[in-house]
Amino acid sequence: MVRLYLLLKGSLLFIIVLRATVLAQTNPPPFFLMGDGKIHIQNVQTNKEAKVNMLLTDGSLNESALEQIDAVFGYKSRSKGDHISPRMLFMLNYFSNLVAPGRTIFLTSGYRSPEYNDGLRKAGKIAAKTSVHMDGLALDFYIEGVNGKELWEIIREKNCCGVGHYGGREIHLDAARPRFWEAATSKVNTNESDYNRKMYLSTDFDRYRPGQNVRLTLSSISDLGFGIRKKVLLFYETAGNNPAAEMEIQNINSNDCRMIKDRSDLRLINFNLPKDLKEGRYRIRLDFCQRPFDQMPVKIESNEIEVLATVP
Repeated sequence: MVRLYLLLKGSLLFIIVLRATVLAQTNPPPFFLMGDGKIHIQNVQTNKEAKVNMLLTDGSLNESALEQIDAVFGYKSRSKGDHISPRMLFMLNYFSNLVAPGRTIFLTSGYRSPEYNDGLRKAGKIAAKTSVHMDGLALDFYIEGVNGKELWEIIREKNCCGVGHYGGREIHLDAARPRFWEAATSKVNTNESDYNRKMYLSTDFDRYRPGQNVRLTLSSISDLGFGIRKKVLLFYETAGNNPAAEMEIQNINSNDCRMIKDRSDLRLINFNLPKDLKEGRYRIRLDFCQRPFDQMPVKIESNEIEVLATVP
């Protein structure tokens, strides 16, 4: 009887493990780098804090938790589902779990309005004209007991994002173009980002399903008042110049050019992936129209994304 019980118990455990493995394979995480989703972050200026799990039990994003984090960052959502960059938050979660799991993350600078960012620059603070803090893609932070330079080294080795270190325990992390810098190499006070020359196109997630909505964010913008084309192209990461798919950006009228007039427009670029899209790794290309400067790029490509197989 005992032997039968142990056999049944072992079989049940095997089924549970097998089911969990199958679920993990059919529902891979939405980000390439992500921790357990549990995060405790506190704003040292306002003392606002959030101790939340950014994931629900089914693996989807916890909107309520993201709203609490928005408040800590000082970010007011402009539309439903608009938050501080989820990709950035889960990268933060990943790296903080590596070096100090469970410890509080102390935020020293979160979201910055353009006016506030300009004020910092006029006061002689380290703040770039095209700071991605204004796009909800960045934070400056420290963790008690963690060496800032060592954490900077860990993050830069991943080549996943923007990471800066100006000395001491505090570092900068963002979900824009992969790059790294220290105080002597920051180029904050140079003009190299003028004329929208250093624009970056990023997605909210790293992994998508065919037919899923994709929202893009344009960041590192020096000047507004330009247009985006209606058609957006998808290219295989390893393929040549032949697009794998062509989609249409939502809410663009028949004239084929939507003007980007204010910063909220930079975060309201949406389209749906084709329902029959093959799984694989891709980059998204956005073309510009009515460019105000010759120095501005005519097109831009996003970070790499992975399209998963259609759920059976």
